[in-house]
Amino acid sequence: MAELLWSLQDSQLVARFQRRCGLFPAPDEGPGEPCAGPAEGAARAPGLGHLPAAKGRGAGEPASGLRRVAVPQAYVQKYIVKNYFYYYLFRFSAALGQEVFYITFLPFTHWNIDPYLSRRLTIIWVLVMYIGQVAKDVLKWPRPFSPPVVKLEKRVIAEYGMPSTHAMAATAISFTLLLSTTDRYQYPFVLGLMTAVAFSTLVSLSRLYTGMHTVLDVLGGILITAILIVLTYPAWTLIDRLDSASPLFPVCVLVVPFFLCYNYPVSDYYSPTRADTTTIMAAGAGVTIGFWINHFFQLVSKPTESLPVIQNIPPLTSDLLVLGLTKFTVGIVLILLVRQLVQNLSLQVLYSWFKVVTRNKEARQRLEIEVPYKFVTYTSVGICATTFVPMLHRFLGLL
Repeated sequence: MAELLWSLQDSQLVARFQRRCGLFPAPDEGPGEPCAGPAEGAARAPGLGHLPAAKGRGAGEPASGLRRVAVPQAYVQKYIVKNYFYYYLFRFSAALGQEVFYITFLPFTHWNIDPYLSRRLTIIWVLVMYIGQVAKDVLKWPRPFSPPVVKLEKRVIAEYGMPSTHAMAATAISFTLLLSTTDRYQYPFVLGLMTAVAFSTLVSLSRLYTGMHTVLDVLGGILITAILIVLTYPAWTLIDRLDSASPLFPVCVLVVPFFLCYNYPVSDYYSPTRADTTTIMAAGAGVTIGFWINHFFQLVSKPTESLPVIQNIPPLTSDLLVLGLTKFTVGIVLILLVRQLVQNLSLQVLYSWFKVVTRNKEARQRLEIEVPYKFVTYTSVGICATTFVPMLHRFLGLL
């Protein structure tokens, strides 16, 4: 068993998959050379993402609990694409696993499809992503080595690899959507199952193609998500009753996630993991509070206990498409305005409180600044998406 696990963690396995799909490293032309054209991209080595702690002046422990690191000389890795079908397929599939996609997809589901389905998806997504993100910084397993692997993404290269949160999120969303719609809408279950499998498989394979995860990382993420779905499935109906909780419920929804984010596992160097986790947790908290506000102040009509099965899903007509896109556009514009306003305001308050120079962008990475401003910003976004956007839709006659 141990030998099998080691083989699944081998970077050569990822490299062979990339070669089979037509992705090759360019001949070594030396470090630091710019890359040109869509067929050649830049990815930084080393593959581990483990950076040594800086020594000497400025190497002290900052308030965030993170050691500053000495960034090694950048090595620009060129690559050659020989099969553009796989290149664009897996780059697109990788984008479907990004937080930005889910923060866009989930509001769209709320505004245009089913608000209660959206709430269930959001809470399961938050749970899965938090466990996955924390597991990375607890296990501290490296990402694939480069070379031999070609890495196509740079933003998360400093994060650890195990488990793949892309694979976890894709599996959680697709199968939660499948299990939650079988008793609400009538459609061929086999078709829904095939769609869920195809979606999660494409996103998972994209993590190998982009060189960001080993096979073991991906399989581990899928397995963890499957276990979480099985364990939480009996309690999914409780999610639908969260809006009728006591007046103290919003306090718990704010305090517990903030505490978990503020006490996130300390890393040896800065990576965007804590910031991404705070964004996800805050958005989930905001959505949950938004539903509670809607129920407590009777801003929406109370749904029936059990919805009748829809015999046929409504066809996608041009009028329905235009209405959906209009609602989505109005909602996204309002969310972006709220996000920018709250982010600027919260940063100004925190900079003033901790006497930080406003132009110091690195200050955003400090624990006492990063977690509060991210949490306040995206909690506001979640509340806006579930409460104020539907109110604006109703005011504009879009409901």
